[in-house]
Amino acid sequence: MTEAIQFGSRTIDFRLEYSDRKSLGITVTPEMEVLVKAPTDTTMEKVKEKIRKKAPWIIKQQSFFLSFQPKTPKRRFIGGETHLYLGRQYRLQITIANDESVKLKGKFIEVTALEKSRVKELLNTWYLQHAQTKFRVIAAPLIDKFKKYKVSPNSIVLREMPTRWGSCTPKGKIILNPELIKAPKGCIEYVIIHELCHLIHHDHTQKFLDLQSREMKDWEKWKMKLEKLLA
Repeated sequence: MTEAIQFGSRTIDFRLEYSDRKSLGITVTPEMEVLVKAPTDTTMEKVKEKIRKKAPWIIKQQSFFLSFQPKTPKRRFIGGETHLYLGRQYRLQITIANDESVKLKGKFIEVTALEKSRVKELLNTWYLQHAQTKFRVIAAPLIDKFKKYKVSPNSIVLREMPTRWGSCTPKGKIILNPELIKAPKGCIEYVIIHELCHLIHHDHTQKFLDLQSREMKDWEKWKMKLEKLLA
């Protein structure tokens, strides 16, 4: 059941589930969805009243997860178009020839393709290859730092995720979105540290935030940069 309340100028949509439980619980998912679980005899009025009381916290949680939502506009993959790599803007330079390649040269990403329809695939493959190399290099010293907490990820894998920059599985696998390769190194470090903190604290509690601040004092700066740059 989907409902909504008005909080100031903001509409908060929520999904309500009734179950055999004693108290009402509110959760904000990484996809910014608000889930409400309530005892079967709870009135809608009481549910909405509770959400209004928790609205500042809900909005804060949604804002927190916003930096993990890639919002890069769709590219047309044509000559002269700007593309990001490690936080810097490069112009796309396309050459049609028999040999295919992608090279970073000065302020340009030079793509040589058999035909124009191949440019997108070639560039995306180039991004993925660089992400696989760079993420591991950036992650290595951070993983070493977290060994003092006696934790270490089982593995780091890349996976396209439409609504998240990174995630951590219960078994300790860290998943990173290859789109992060377009962000500055500090943003990539922030996401990796965020997920490493989840090896210790699974929820976004105050202890989690304290640990994240301890390991990266300026994480909020990089979070904001990630939100603005890939918007």
